[in-house]
Amino acid sequence: MTEGPLREGRTPEQRHEADSRGREGEAQAAMWLAAQGWKILAERVKTKRGEIDLVVRKPGLVVFIEVKWRARAAMLGEAIDERRLARVAAAVEIVWQDYASQGENIRIDVILLAPGRKPTHIENAWMPF
Repeated sequence: MTEGPLREGRTPEQRHEADSRGREGEAQAAMWLAAQGWKILAERVKTKRGEIDLVVRKPGLVVFIEVKWRARAAMLGEAIDERRLARVAAAVEIVWQDYASQGENIRIDVILLAPGRKPTHIENAWMPF
């Protein structure tokens, strides 16, 4: 999706359709992750700083995931940027202790989805240091 005037100019129906596609993409990513052995801890965690699409766990690791779905695979390269990841990171700062136990590592990943294509899982997508 584009930002700025083009996005603001969307009709309520277009916004609803985009939200529905996003929810479907998040559900698809959750199923794919579960099949990979991840335990789904939460979906659509909302904070005052932003939203975290998925929170998942494997032993010793809790991952906060941003999911991006695009109608065409060629558009996936533009789906995620530093600003979007910074919002996810700001949200993670607020809630990570609700999901990670002492001694568990945490990270922020991205999953990119497009029709007819296997999910792309980008580990450690946000590294602020």
